[in-house]
Amino acid sequence: MYLEEIVEDIQLESDKFECKSRLNRDDIVSWLKTIAGFSNACGGDFYIGVEDKTNKLVGFDRREADNERNYFNNQVNEHLVPRPQMNISFVRYEIKGKERFIIRVRILESVIKPVILKYKNIPSIFMRRDGFTNGATYEEIIEMSVKSKNTQYDILTSDVKYDAAKYTMLRDFYSENNNGKVLSEKALQLMGFYDKNGFLANGAVLFADDYQEKKTQVQCSVFSGFHKGSERIVTINRFHGNIISTINYMMEFVTQRRNHSMIKLGDTRKNIDAYPQRALFEGVINAVAHRDYFLDGTQIQVDMFKDRLEISSPGSFYRGEKLGKTYDLTGIISKRRNELIASVLVSCNVMEAAGTGFDKIIEEYKEADEGHRPYIYSFSDHFTLVLPDLTYLNGIEDSNFPILTFVPVTNGTAYDDKVLSFCYYQAHKVSEIAEYLGISDSTYLRKQVLGNLEAQGYLVASKISRAMYFKTNPDMVAVN
Repeated sequence: MYLEEIVEDIQLESDKFECKSRLNRDDIVSWLKTIAGFSNACGGDFYIGVEDKTNKLVGFDRREADNERNYFNNQVNEHLVPRPQMNISFVRYEIKGKERFIIRVRILESVIKPVILKYKNIPSIFMRRDGFTNGATYEEIIEMSVKSKNTQYDILTSDVKYDAAKYTMLRDFYSENNNGKVLSEKALQLMGFYDKNGFLANGAVLFADDYQEKKTQVQCSVFSGFHKGSERIVTINRFHGNIISTINYMMEFVTQRRNHSMIKLGDTRKNIDAYPQRALFEGVINAVAHRDYFLDGTQIQVDMFKDRLEISSPGSFYRGEKLGKTYDLTGIISKRRNELIASVLVSCNVMEAAGTGFDKIIEEYKEADEGHRPYIYSFSDHFTLVLPDLTYLNGIEDSNFPILTFVPVTNGTAYDDKVLSFCYYQAHKVSEIAEYLGISDSTYLRKQVLGNLEAQGYLVASKISRAMYFKTNPDMVAVN
């Protein structure tokens, strides 16, 4: 029997249609990406228990169908964020007098885009087009965000009812930063803290005194030298709680560990902190306000090195320009990723109503020399603010990537050094390497640069789904 014999409304030639005889346990990405691709496009139907290409029914008995459905659900819940909107149903048929079932998954176009597939801690975004599922292009990802009906996590309605007694920390924080004023219920309502039925917005849940989930997780570390990968970790602490306690935790972690020194700034000598308090506070607030809270399993990272402090937040600048690395903090344009969270922080007088607050960071470092200039770099999955340690007289010794020495590459290119440094601590896919280099994802990059480095053993390639990742072979280079 064939699928078209038992399903009347099927459109076999449609690009919104795909079948699998069984869910491959050894390569779950091969079918999960189809679900993500349908969600990021215009939806589609996914049949399980049907041969691909021929549409011949393989089917399940009742117990097998239930197990396959449960396995499908578990994998979707674990690896796709946010969970796609789907309707799962069983289609019954009989063959030779025996009852059989196939599973029909009707995937709707996601209201919240992009739907991200995260496997082995590597996030990927897929798009369905012309009957095939492939990695989404940068332009498609931007378009998904722009066209999404409701892309912000924090303003979606939760299933948690508002209880004023659970927001004492927020009210105290508001009063401390507003000369003792009281945070009114009317102000909360105007911000959209909860709806007319008393249900909290997702962002409001994160401010509750008893919030203990990991949407707010942070990791604070101290390294003995200049790099993560090659230096001893002195301290590593993890914390998650409500947003106010998270802000306080990060501030206390750095404040308790930063250096103090008497040094010359401009024409005067001053007793200064390694990181100016106001610049540090602006950096922490910015990381919290612009974090992508859809990305489960991620964390804000506060990393202290010998020469600098790095504050990294999950998610690139929301609907902002592609930055790479820039010292022009005042020229950064980025829209709010989290309207409610930002509104709460603005009302608490700890965030600017317009802009990012980076002007205040520049002001704190205005007397510093070129080696002590703060900067930001942003990629597709995170952005990082780097604050130089003002008590380290040499300035920043190193950027985020190591300086390497290696035997010159045969038929090498001007990009070899940058590629090997970028891929030394972490594997990157071609599009990320192209973004870092500021060039297009071209045949030249793939063959003449990356292909040549791989062929000569400087890069090690690995494939996850259809995406190729490259990591520097440490045996072929040395860190200066």
